[in-house]
Amino acid sequence: MMRKSKGIRKKTRRPKLKLGLPDLDHSKSAVLDSLRSPEPQRGYRHSIDEFIAWYCSEPRLSFNKTVVMRYRIHLESRQLAPGTINVRLAAVRRLAYEAADAGCASWELANRRG
Repeated sequence: MMRKSKGIRKKTRRPKLKLGLPDLDHSKSAVLDSLRSPEPQRGYRHSIDEFIAWYCSEPRLSFNKTVVMRYRIHLESRQLAPGTINVRLAAVRRLAYEAADAGCASWELANRRG
């Protein structure tokens, strides 16, 4: 009698839709550790802290492209210069990349430009 072999199924880890503060802090640390010079670290720390404060103040939003676009609208409503907005969004993009690398967010978000 031959047995049917049962294949071992790997559990694929789905990214979280809603990131908590520990996930965001971990990703923030990874971003800041990747920067060598203190000046970019200071700018990225400020931008990421501002995004995290905004993200946590909103009703439990998923960390996706729509949220990043809402954040962009928030920055534009504050009448910030386009260059300032781009710098802040670059920091959020790096945060998304690190969150995706850690399995906390979708790679789709990290690879989007917008």
